[in-house]
Amino acid sequence: MHKYMRAIGFSKFNNFKEEQKLITDIIVNASKRAYTSLSDDIIISSFSKEFAPGVGITVVGQFDEDDQFTYSYYYPYVESLCISSEEDISVDRHAATDSYAGVIDDVRTGVSIIFYLQNMIPYINAVRTNMLPMTGTTLSLSALSDTGTILMPLKKTVKDVVTNQQILKSRSMLINAARSGDDEAMENLTLKDMDTYTTIAQRIQTDDVFTLVDTYFMPYGIECDNYAILGEITEVTELRNSVSSEEMYKLSLVCNDIEMTICVNKKDVYGQPEVGRRYKGTIWLQGHINYPMSS
Repeated sequence: MHKYMRAIGFSKFNNFKEEQKLITDIIVNASKRAYTSLSDDIIISSFSKEFAPGVGITVVGQFDEDDQFTYSYYYPYVESLCISSEEDISVDRHAATDSYAGVIDDVRTGVSIIFYLQNMIPYINAVRTNMLPMTGTTLSLSALSDTGTILMPLKKTVKDVVTNQQILKSRSMLINAARSGDDEAMENLTLKDMDTYTTIAQRIQTDDVFTLVDTYFMPYGIECDNYAILGEITEVTELRNSVSSEEMYKLSLVCNDIEMTICVNKKDVYGQPEVGRRYKGTIWLQGHINYPMSS
């Protein structure tokens, strides 16, 4: 059973019989279908069905030469309509299944962002037709969360917001320069990090850490696409699973200046999410690559 099924409203979905019944329903009544050939006699296909607006399950499998479909795996998903990044994207296949992971190096997070690729069929088609690398691609990030806490926002003036934006822009420029081999930029980054560490070490003695840290995005656990995040809520939508009737939150967040959409079961959130407040939780990160020629 997939760990993040509860995030989309299937917290009581816990036996093999229910799982097989749901998979069959998705294949038969899919709202989205995609196909591509892996060889002359094998076609890989995905069937997706929504159980709330923008939230659903995708089933992936193969058709053989006799048009017989064999189910391989399934995963829950949440769609994102925002553009999270325009950085170059690398994609690689997972070892165990016909699924893919993507990675981007975005200077805003300070770490390489690894995500589970939602739209693998268009990627496979682009590879088969030698259309990669492709200019103009963007990335929309989304995530499923299994636990979260709502925190109050930090008090910030207009001047504070402008100052933070300037600091972020300056740091991004330094990181880009350091990547190009600029020794002075590397030294400046090191000194700034040391100053930040010293300031936090002093203030942590008397202040709560979440009054010092406005937002963060960092790896969590041993799986490469799991993260711990703290981000500002910019939009809140309440959803209901059409099968289980469980309620969920679909939240738009800004985390380290990166926009993303997350979905979490209401029963797994401590606090009341509202625009301006912050969401702290653990997530399974997904990504949808927006190709210029297709969705």
